[in-house]
Amino acid sequence: MENRRSRTRSARAGGGVTLQQVAQLAGVSLATASRVLHGSGARNVGDQLRSRVEDAARSLRYVSNAPAQALARSSSSVVGLIVHDVADPYFGAIAAGAMQAAREQELMVMIAATFRESGLEVQYLRSLRAQRVRAIILAGSGTTGISTGGISTAGAGTDPVGTGEELAEEIAAFEAEGGRVVAIGERGLGLDTVAMANRSGAAGAVRALWELGHRELGVVAGPADLTTVAHRLDGARRALRALGAAAGTPVERSDFSQEGGRAAAVRLLRAHPGTTAVLVLSDAMAAGVLAGLQEDLGLAVPEQVSVVGFNDAPYAVNLRPALSTVRLPLERAGQEALRLLLEPEADEPRTVELDTELVLRASTGPAPGR
Repeated sequence: MENRRSRTRSARAGGGVTLQQVAQLAGVSLATASRVLHGSGARNVGDQLRSRVEDAARSLRYVSNAPAQALARSSSSVVGLIVHDVADPYFGAIAAGAMQAAREQELMVMIAATFRESGLEVQYLRSLRAQRVRAIILAGSGTTGISTGGISTAGAGTDPVGTGEELAEEIAAFEAEGGRVVAIGERGLGLDTVAMANRSGAAGAVRALWELGHRELGVVAGPADLTTVAHRLDGARRALRALGAAAGTPVERSDFSQEGGRAAAVRLLRAHPGTTAVLVLSDAMAAGVLAGLQEDLGLAVPEQVSVVGFNDAPYAVNLRPALSTVRLPLERAGQEALRLLLEPEADEPRTVELDTELVLRASTGPAPGR
C-alpha cells in the first residue's frame, strides 16, 4: 500500500512551500523529509537521501517553522489516545495497557472517544495538537471501502471515523511539528502499527471446531467495510479451504452488538438448519448468538450447536454457557503502542503483530453424533 507519508498534501511549515512539496521533489517520504529538515531522527537517514532533501529544500526555498518544531519537541509528558468508546471492554483493556506503560515512563494518557460521530477523530487530532501532546495513539480498525449495506459499525474494536485524506493530512501536520502517531489495528495510513493476528486467530478456531467433528460451520460477522472483520473472515475461509470444507460457508452480518448477533444467529440457523458450529467475530455478538440459539430457537449449546467468539471480553467466562473465544492481548497492545511512540522513528513504518490464543470453554463441544 502506498505510504501515507508520501501521498499526503499537508504539513505547511512556512514560506508558502509545504514540507510535502519538498518530499515529492526529493522523491522521499514526508517522514524522511521531516527528519532531515527538522532534526528528528536525522541520524537514521543516509547521506544520499539527506542530500536530496536538502537540495530540494534549497530549490523550493523552503522555510522550516522552527518555533513550531521546538514547541512540539519541548512539549509535554502527555500522550493522546483516541478510541471508539471508553465503556467498551476492548478499548478499556487497550487504555489500561497504555496507561500502565505510560506510568513507568512518567507520562500521562489523555483519552478521547469518538462515539461513532463522523469527523471526531480528525477534530480530536487537532485538539490534541493544540494541547501540545507528545504523541498520539489511534485505536480501532480501518476500513476496506466496501459498503456496509446499512449495518452500523458500532462496537468492539471498530472506529472507521476519519480514515480519509483529511486524517492523513492532520497526522502529517502533527508529525511535521515533531509529534508521533501509532495505530492499534491496521489503518492503511503508513503508520507504525500494533496489529492483532486476526487471520491466524480465526483459522485456529476453525481448526479446533473441525477437530471436534464439525463440518457444517457458519460465521456471524461484523460490517463488511471493517479491516478487522475482513481479516478474521479471510482467516476462517482460508482454514476451511485448507481442511477441504465445501465451498460457500454461510455468513450472516450484523453490527457489533448483542442484539445484532442474536438476530444474525436466528437468520443463520433458519437458513442453514444443519449448522453445528458458529464462529462469531466478536464476543459482544457472541453473547447475542448464545441467546438466539437457546432462547429463540430452542437449541442446546454445545450439544446441538457449538459457539466460538472473538476478543475474550471479561464477561465471556460468565455467559451461559461460558463462551469459548479467541483471546486478544489487548493490554499488551496498548503497552506496545506506547513503546513504539518512545522509540526512535524508523525509515519505514513498522508493524508489531501480536499473537492470539484460543480459549475453549463450555460453549464448544463435539459435533452431534461424535
